[in-house]
Amino acid sequence: MMIYDWSRKQAHINGNQTAVSLNDEKITYGELESESNKLAGMLIRHNLSPGDRVGLFMEKTPKTIIAMLGITKAGGVYVPLDPHSPTERVAKIIKSSKPSLFFVDHDTTHQFQNIIHSDPETGLIPWIWWSAESLLHGDDFPPQFIYKDIKSQKNEAYQVIRNPARAAHILFTSGSTGQPKGVVITHANIEAFINWAVPFFNMKQGEHTSCHSPLHFDLSTFDIYGAFASGAHLHLVPAGISTDPKKLSAFILENKLNQWFSVPSALSYLAKFQVVPKGGYPDLKRLIWCGEVFPVPALQYWMRNLPDVQFTNLYGPTEATIASSYYTVREHPDNLTEIPIGEPCSNEKLLVLDKDLCQKKIGEVGDLYIEGSGLSPGYWQDIDKTKAAFFRYTNVEGRRERIYKTGDLASLGKDGLIYFHGRSDYQIKSRGYRIELGEIEAALGQDEMLREYAVVPVHIDGFDGTAIGCAYVGTSMKNGVLAPLLKQKLKDKIPSYMMPQVWQEYDLLPRNGNGKIDRKILSDQFQQKPRPQ
Repeated sequence: MMIYDWSRKQAHINGNQTAVSLNDEKITYGELESESNKLAGMLIRHNLSPGDRVGLFMEKTPKTIIAMLGITKAGGVYVPLDPHSPTERVAKIIKSSKPSLFFVDHDTTHQFQNIIHSDPETGLIPWIWWSAESLLHGDDFPPQFIYKDIKSQKNEAYQVIRNPARAAHILFTSGSTGQPKGVVITHANIEAFINWAVPFFNMKQGEHTSCHSPLHFDLSTFDIYGAFASGAHLHLVPAGISTDPKKLSAFILENKLNQWFSVPSALSYLAKFQVVPKGGYPDLKRLIWCGEVFPVPALQYWMRNLPDVQFTNLYGPTEATIASSYYTVREHPDNLTEIPIGEPCSNEKLLVLDKDLCQKKIGEVGDLYIEGSGLSPGYWQDIDKTKAAFFRYTNVEGRRERIYKTGDLASLGKDGLIYFHGRSDYQIKSRGYRIELGEIEAALGQDEMLREYAVVPVHIDGFDGTAIGCAYVGTSMKNGVLAPLLKQKLKDKIPSYMMPQVWQEYDLLPRNGNGKIDRKILSDQFQQKPRPQ
């Protein structure tokens, strides 16, 4: 199966039903199929070859979803780019993924122009104006075609290559060296998860589901293709309300959502301001989260206010396609102490192993590995990183199986469930994003005002989860004068979600017995500081 087959099937049986909406903009399954077919034809005629990467430098809209389907029908691989990331970071992803063309819309034109100015080679890549509004700034370098051009095209069911093992998209995550890593996800990877999730969550035709996460974040993959596989109405959450708890709560209520899926930090934010209405959300059946630990106080708030809703924790890195395990909370909220990452989804295995790849005993903490049909083929054009993270081992039955080292620590409980025990490296999850602290340090390393520095996780009780702390020693400026300048410079190098929230100036960073910076002491010291605002 290819990922466009789900929406194609819905077009044949529920063509007049709304497929995707954003505010007042709506498209039906029939329109989704027709417009993506026409786009696929245009792309083929403009020489898009099978396997070519296509950069999506657009906001999350129904037209962007059309582009995703059209690209895959034409045999291409879409690469979602975050228009809100610094120009320098987007340029790195472009240079790595080598797209054959770009899609740009009305809302991202200015950022796209900035990228072209910073990297003239990007300006030589063909682009498409994918917006109903009139073309802006296209005189010097006109697009290959514009959105309105597809209206006159034939509606033919294109499917250039039907091979589920081929890449569907590449999602770039944080990299420890400062270079983002591209995780290749195939049609078969996505199919495996969706074929488990839709029946497990009992998703049905005509339901209303959310899409809160950005398109470069893999939670949106479940939102989009889970909705299409079940025939649901997908509601794209407007970016402008994500930081407004009252508007976000109203969005759930007014759109009569049956399913909400997001990172826990979004739910913690709503809980912090206690915005769940007295009558709850009458239509909400399922509340699902993934990407980080859900603080118990916030989860308790939701469970007490929505006693009839199913609460499910999903766990899994991008390299394993959305999620590899699940746990539906059955405890009374007053009895909650720890939420396990649970048991494997179908066709997946979670393994807790020691350094020799032998299974740990019940209750012992070890490295967590994943085996199964969700595993990515590896990192885009990075054989060394792929070999380091994905490899074969001999399981207890004597079979050679491919596994992925998550970098997480875990244990197997007496109840048969897997429990999470943090990270074994410098990677953290904050607001659902996987962040390599080394990438922040690499950005800081370009600044001559610093003598030494360290970026560490700061674990905070209650709603806020994990924050990021930066300890530094300046070359000259003292008394906290340097921190605001560093923040200003980092804005041009890293996304806002990677920005350290707490800063501390030192005369000399603490060392351990080996003479290395003692990151454990720094984390402990940051935890004793006031909470970041």
